[in-house]
Amino acid sequence: MRMNDDLTLTLQGTTVPSLGFGTWQLEGDTARHCVRHALEAGYRHIDTAQMYENEAQVGQGIKDSGLARDGIFVTTKIEPDNARPKDVKRSMRESLQRLDLDAVDLVLLHWPNPDVPLADTLGAMTALREEGLTRHIGVSNFTPKLMREALGLATLFALQCEYHPYLDQDALLAICREHDVMFTAYSPIAQGEVKDDETIGAIAKRHGKSPFQVTLRWLIQQTNVSAIPRSSSADHIRANFDVADFRLDDEEMARIAALRGDRRIVDPSFAPWK
Repeated sequence: MRMNDDLTLTLQGTTVPSLGFGTWQLEGDTARHCVRHALEAGYRHIDTAQMYENEAQVGQGIKDSGLARDGIFVTTKIEPDNARPKDVKRSMRESLQRLDLDAVDLVLLHWPNPDVPLADTLGAMTALREEGLTRHIGVSNFTPKLMREALGLATLFALQCEYHPYLDQDALLAICREHDVMFTAYSPIAQGEVKDDETIGAIAKRHGKSPFQVTLRWLIQQTNVSAIPRSSSADHIRANFDVADFRLDDEEMARIAALRGDRRIVDPSFAPWK
């Protein structure tokens, strides 16, 4: 893996924007307009999912932008109820139809499904890649044990999990770095909680940036890490992308890292760490 100066990561021979736009909880025209705003602001990495029920609006936002398809890295996710092989392909084709795309760049299994053998799901997802429906495959919300199992079954490009200054993900990060896998951080600003953090606030003041911008910079300066902040405000969407003109030094990176604990924001009853 190498991190480039233009806010990209290069992993397994593929270059990906390290700062993407997340669309969880964005619905209807809001999702459409926010995706267009994000692309106009400079984002070239868009993340959606079957479970978000906004793939059609995300696809329309991409179309509205007028940008060339090959300039945008698009991710979607297969919901766990579609983890059986026959449902993987069916649901993938339905996602592509909603997105109005011939293929995505990355498809993830959104959550593990304990009722379906992981080998079966990943085998079906590998077939999607071989058929040209996606360039890469990966997983989301996996524990270290599940991630190691998955890597023994398929060639994975990415893992997406919650990650922010209050959640320690060192075990998963180490696995991703060992295998040159991208770690995509969702809820990267802890759903706004970093705004009032004294440590992050002091560092932000030093750089003339917001706590949100400093937190996103902290994430994407880490090896193999990308982040997908989400906002429904055009101003916030633009501000979150304005992180290319400064860097955190080692001491600042360490101070933020010292905040990490076990504070999860996304913690449903079916999570594999329960």
